[in-house]
Amino acid sequence: MPLLTRTVNAPLIIEIRRGALRDIAAILANRLISSAGRVAVVVGPGLGERIVELVRPQLPSADFIAVTGGTLESALALGSKLQRRSYDAVVGIGGGRTLDTAKWAAARYGLPMVSIATSLAHDGFASPVASLEHDGRRYSYGVHLPIAVIVDLEFVGRAPAAQSRAGIGDALSNLSACADWELAHCVRGEPVDGLALALSRAGAEALMNHPGSVRDESFLTTLGEALTLGGIAMSVCGSSRPCSGGCHEISHALDELYACPASHGEQVGLGALFCMFLRGDPNFRGVAACLRRHGLPLRPAELGLTDEAFVRAVAHAPNTRPDRYTILEHLALTPREIAAKLEAYLEALAGIAAPIAPMPAPARTRYGANAR
Repeated sequence: MPLLTRTVNAPLIIEIRRGALRDIAAILANRLISSAGRVAVVVGPGLGERIVELVRPQLPSADFIAVTGGTLESALALGSKLQRRSYDAVVGIGGGRTLDTAKWAAARYGLPMVSIATSLAHDGFASPVASLEHDGRRYSYGVHLPIAVIVDLEFVGRAPAAQSRAGIGDALSNLSACADWELAHCVRGEPVDGLALALSRAGAEALMNHPGSVRDESFLTTLGEALTLGGIAMSVCGSSRPCSGGCHEISHALDELYACPASHGEQVGLGALFCMFLRGDPNFRGVAACLRRHGLPLRPAELGLTDEAFVRAVAHAPNTRPDRYTILEHLALTPREIAAKLEAYLEALAGIAAPIAPMPAPARTRYGANAR
């Protein structure tokens, strides 16, 4: 008899609301993650001291560990500290670097991970992936999905608006990533997971159609939900496919070629929009309007790139993920053809959104003329 349903790996708790950190002890106890509060609380720089002051009175039995996260070495050091005592769970509080460090260390030693995000710059707080730097390069490591995903909108609302804007680009890029996955299925017979596609697209579409701004709590809730659904979608299918396609290949190429200082979300947002144009995606205008409404870059110049530098990055992009089939691999455009497509893309944008101020001239020169 065939199975009629499947079990989906998802967080036990998802809470996206104001003041969640003030209730962390009750949240952990009510869901039986840690009734006694015997947890390792991992915090990073910046908000770390304030977070400790808020959380320590609630969790007198917890150990508080400060990390300067983002590297494999910091994750290994954290792991060695986790071995000194028996914990019910690891509670990571902060931004992406801190949470990725905590996720990796928790997975290494078989501990449940509670992810508490204080910013919404990307979907890492809810994903089964930890991005860590090692020997000067950034690598993605598979880890356990957090047992709990909590977003405190009180802290998110106080974070720089640029962080939430970056999260918008990351979430919207899922629409392009899903289209790339379906293309790979049609052309190469690559298996797709309908549930993962539905989760990833649902969050991105809700965000695209929300009329609010990054200063509205309702909008931030929708953004947090979209990023969380992207993380769960990756867990459902065991791959980054529903959240990473040609958009991320272009971003990786920008990092490799120019050490681009723009945020991940800004880069993948622009990459996704260009890929959507290449495939004639019906969501092109809607995504372009949403990105512009929130002040994200739509043109290479708005990232501080010359058109020539962007063309070079698009040409190099397939080399960053040789195993992945996207619209970039499908079209296999030459640099001359990419330049022509970029010209047409810029013309298409003229009727949708006016340009925003480009980055300073020195950055444009560095990325155009002096790129390594």
